[in-house]
Amino acid sequence: MGTRDRQRRVTITDVAEHAQVSTTAVSKVLRNAYGVSEAMRTKVQAAIDELGYRPHNAARAMRGRTFTIGVLLPHIRNPFFADILDGLTDEISPSGYQAIMVQSGGHDPAAERRASDALVDRQVDGVLWVAPVCTRGQLEKLAKDIPLVVLGRHDRSALYDCVLDDDEVGAELVVKHLITLGHRRIAHITQKDTVGGRAIALLHTIRAATYERVMTEHGLADHVAVAATAYTEEGGYDGARELLARDPRPTAIFAGADQAAFGALAAVHEAGLSVPGDISVAGYDNARLTGLAHVALTSVDQDGAIMGQTAGRLLLERIAGRTAAVRFSVTPALVARRSTASPGER
Repeated sequence: MGTRDRQRRVTITDVAEHAQVSTTAVSKVLRNAYGVSEAMRTKVQAAIDELGYRPHNAARAMRGRTFTIGVLLPHIRNPFFADILDGLTDEISPSGYQAIMVQSGGHDPAAERRASDALVDRQVDGVLWVAPVCTRGQLEKLAKDIPLVVLGRHDRSALYDCVLDDDEVGAELVVKHLITLGHRRIAHITQKDTVGGRAIALLHTIRAATYERVMTEHGLADHVAVAATAYTEEGGYDGARELLARDPRPTAIFAGADQAAFGALAAVHEAGLSVPGDISVAGYDNARLTGLAHVALTSVDQDGAIMGQTAGRLLLERIAGRTAAVRFSVTPALVARRSTASPGER
């Protein structure tokens, strides 16, 4: 026994005793068997919810693999997620696996928990969780039941694998690029925190902190301007409007994600300003849309396809029995395009 005893797992017998029914009745409800009355189903489900019962992973394994990988995404609108999914699919398809995608509710921890429970209930063989905001403890609880790879978090755990980008290096590349072009009033659009405190493992926290550090190191602390909205087009639009209303307005905006940068571009054009003549705009992710000629967005490439492929490989290894934790980091690179230029340059 270790120094810490694991909390005893709730069993089907516990559920039956709590609901005052037979274990056979509980089993029928869990299997959604034919002939179970609605009253019985409600009674058993109430006991399951109250006790926090989860089906045992080993019991599922006895019935064989489902050859499915669950993918938890904050939402499905971010084009960078498509790069990750392409890489994942390329990696797992030759082994006969398919991906099941579920939205985890953006930055709502309660919605994340419901989404992860839904995948476990569907008996997926492993889970790739992209940019979760829940605690490490919650991730480790899931990892005890099912192979788990977390993408985009900077924490460490012995129970799950991590695939991440060196967000500090990437954010520093953007800010230094803008400073080298001659910008001083550089603003930043970040993700608003929805969890208690500023979780240092979350990528948006690291990017925002790096922006402030680099600005300070270059004597530009007085020009630090941050709009905390969301890594969405709406968030980028609202954040850019907030920043453009300041006096003096920034000459450059670094959005913490390409999707937010797209919204910022819309706000700049709506204000009657030009990019990059009046305002330079840079993003992060280097999603495929950034390279389109009419967008030409400067961005940080963190190779989503490689991240997805690596996550798929690690999940297959975990499913095959590997238990030692792996942490894989991508080295980002700046891709400069026409959206950034020297202040006033047309």
